[in-house]
Amino acid sequence: MATIELNGAVVEVAQDGTGPDLLLLHSLLTEMTVFERVLPAFSATRRVTRINLPGFGRSTPLPLESVGAYADHVAAVMKALELGPSTDVFGNGFGAFVALELAIRHGGRFNRLVVADTLASFPEAARVPFRGMAEKVRAGGMPAVLDTAIGRMFPPDFAAANPAVVAARKAALAPADADAFSRACLALASLDLRPALGKIKNPTLVLCGSLDLTTPAPLARELAESIPGAAFKEIAGSGHCPMLEQPEALVAAVHSFLER
Repeated sequence: MATIELNGAVVEVAQDGTGPDLLLLHSLLTEMTVFERVLPAFSATRRVTRINLPGFGRSTPLPLESVGAYADHVAAVMKALELGPSTDVFGNGFGAFVALELAIRHGGRFNRLVVADTLASFPEAARVPFRGMAEKVRAGGMPAVLDTAIGRMFPPDFAAANPAVVAARKAALAPADADAFSRACLALASLDLRPALGKIKNPTLVLCGSLDLTTPAPLARELAESIPGAAFKEIAGSGHCPMLEQPEALVAAVHSFLER
C-alpha cells in the first residue's frame, strides 16, 4: 500500500496485477483490506486499484457532507492515478452509493459499473439508525458504534460461525476517523438518488445479498430497474458484505458481467 497527495490531502492507495483497470470502493463499515479475499482472482487478469475513502486507513479525513462530494473526490483520485475511461468500477455498501454518484456526476470517466448492496434511497425508518450512529460516534468515538456497525454488516448466523472475521473487521474499522464516519452516516441518511438515476449511461450490474437487511434485495432490484439497461443479480447466502461471505459467487458475477 502507498499514498498519494491530492490537494493537500493524503489518499491511501493499493494497486495489484496488470491488465484492464478495475477500481474497488469499500463500504462505510470496512476499508480497503476487505477486498483481500477477492483480490487474487481480480488481479489475475486486471490492474486492481483500491483506495481508502477519506477518514479510513491513512487517508486524510475531509469535510465531505454528501455522497456526491465523495464521488467528486474519487473522480479526482482517478484523474491523479491516470485511471482512464476504460476503467471499470465496483463498489460495496457506501462505496456503491459513491459509485452510483460517480456514474451520475462523472460517468464519462469510466466504463462499466458494478454495485453491490445498495439502493436508490433509504425508507425513512432505515434513515434513523444512520442518524443514531452519527450521534453515538460523535459522542463516544468509533468504539461506541462498532458492535452496531458489525451487526448491520453480517447476518447473525455468519457472525456466530466466523468470530475471527468479525474480530478482524472490528479491528480494521476501529481506527476510522469518528467525524468522517459521522458525516458519512448523515450523508446516507439524506441521500435520494431516484431523480438522477436515469442519467446513468454506464453499463451497470446491481448485486445484492439475499440475506442483506441493510439494503434489502427488493429495494436493490428497484434500483436496477431505475437505471437504463441495468442488470440485477441476487447473491444467495450473503448479507451486506459478499467479499467476505460469498467471495467466489461475487467474483463469478463480476467476471461474467465485465467479460461478456
